[in-house]
Amino acid sequence: MDVRRVESISAQLEEAGSTGDTVEDEMEMATVRHRPEALELLEAQSKFTKKELQILYRGFKNECPSGVVNEDTFKEIYSQFFPQGDSTTYAHFLFNAFDTDHNGSVSFEDFVMGLSILLRGTVQEKLNWAFNLYDINKDGYITKEEMLDIMKAIYDMMGKCTYPVLKEDAPRQHVETFFQKMDKNKDGVVTIDEFIESCQKDENIMRSMQLFENVI
Repeated sequence: MDVRRVESISAQLEEAGSTGDTVEDEMEMATVRHRPEALELLEAQSKFTKKELQILYRGFKNECPSGVVNEDTFKEIYSQFFPQGDSTTYAHFLFNAFDTDHNGSVSFEDFVMGLSILLRGTVQEKLNWAFNLYDINKDGYITKEEMLDIMKAIYDMMGKCTYPVLKEDAPRQHVETFFQKMDKNKDGVVTIDEFIESCQKDENIMRSMQLFENVI
């Protein structure tokens, strides 16, 4: 979802305080094929209240009546927010970041835990999540090729509507600069410690992470 989508969700959550629990809410949680964990458990694990979780669940169920979303559906939903570009590849990477148990589907629990970090997590939590996104093969390191794959996917998704218009080699130039700064010991990979330290110390890199946040 893009930043407008996140702001919309935030606004809905703010309104949650004025709504009461209903029998319908509790019944809805039990009628889908994939029954989510108890609200109390999700409330304890995330940074959302029970009322906020009920609102999130209604929205999730509207998009995914079965209670889980597969990658094709995820890509279809995500493409609606970036009609000016091709979001297919980025949506693939984002789906894998949400699919924490790597079973090929994103459940309501997966969605809530990811959104909890992206909306209300600390800087450290957000950077950990971002590292997981860039670490495509989940081996604990980011290679230059992985960073380039993500960056190309972001540029493809943003389309030709960016101003000023980006050159075709912009993603590679971007990655060359940042990777050189992040790979402190010059061993050809970026560890999570190198990634977090670089992002926290370099304002340019952190601003680039803001681009990342805007395309979640």
